[in-house]
Amino acid sequence: MIKHRDYSLDLLRVIACYLVIQQHASEFYYIGEQNSVVTGSNTFWIGIITTLCRSSVPLFVMLSGFLLLPMQSDISTFFRKRFTRIVYPFVAWCILYAGYFVLTRGESASDMLVHILHIPINFGCEVGHLWYIYMLIGLYLVTPIISPWLERAAKRELECYLGLWILSTFLPYIHLVYPEVLGEAFWNDTPLLYYFTGFIGYFILGHYLKRYGYPSAALSWILLIAGYTITATVFCLRIDTATTVPELELSWRFCSANVLMMALGLFSLIGRLKLDGNRRSTRLLADVSIKSYGMYLAHIMLLNFYYGIFSNLTERAYISIPLMAVSTFITVYGVVKLLSLLPKSKYLIG
Repeated sequence: MIKHRDYSLDLLRVIACYLVIQQHASEFYYIGEQNSVVTGSNTFWIGIITTLCRSSVPLFVMLSGFLLLPMQSDISTFFRKRFTRIVYPFVAWCILYAGYFVLTRGESASDMLVHILHIPINFGCEVGHLWYIYMLIGLYLVTPIISPWLERAAKRELECYLGLWILSTFLPYIHLVYPEVLGEAFWNDTPLLYYFTGFIGYFILGHYLKRYGYPSAALSWILLIAGYTITATVFCLRIDTATTVPELELSWRFCSANVLMMALGLFSLIGRLKLDGNRRSTRLLADVSIKSYGMYLAHIMLLNFYYGIFSNLTERAYISIPLMAVSTFITVYGVVKLLSLLPKSKYLIG
């Protein structure tokens, strides 16, 4: 057992990992050809049971900020530790997915080579969930730059930055009325709030929570419930009018105000828990948390397998999606646990 380990953070990471898997399980049911929207009752139920899953990536990023900011080591040590854990497994699984496509899609060896060569360009070998790794590497690259400021920044300074970032989370809705605001134009990709947008806000918010504490439990519940209600309602109301998935997922955008509310509420409620590290269940929780990166990388293969099973048992998404997600979560943990027994396994599962 790791001394002074905060097991509530392990619980948050495990929850985020499961939510990612359920999110991806849902995509079989509402995403049609060429990103069209599959309408019907299944898509409505996805809005109900999957909306909370949109807090998954913000939870991961807030955890990174909570644990890593400000940087405590020298730059070379920081990058060596982070990139050894993140980049090597990422490249390994890109290659494994390229081979997986040969087996499951009937692709050729030349297709496999193209997928591998595509890794430096985008999304590894066209496996969508790998977008997260590029974003995470970007946050690591900026960590040495923002750390000196975070070390000396007063509470009010951090709140001013976060306030401007929160303002930017309303932009997806503002753009419905004003497609271009605050200097946005086709010739300008860096408008007024550009440097206050994106996942860096969650990154710094995680540091802020570690430094100054969580919102009250009552406020956290309000944020979680209100954020979920807004997110689910907007999603469900757009099912019959949205023609493409990006239109349908307006309220599901990770850096939107309502998803921020959900993520902050959930992070605060779970993060304040005090878990007993001497319990067997808590030690298991910590082990799942440690293996969550490998689980994230590997889960799509098993999710496809379970979709082939459960989609034939029932057409009701609210039944099949949780079954697929739970089965994948348990199985992928077992697989990664076995892989961890291999020599040099850190280069495969982080």
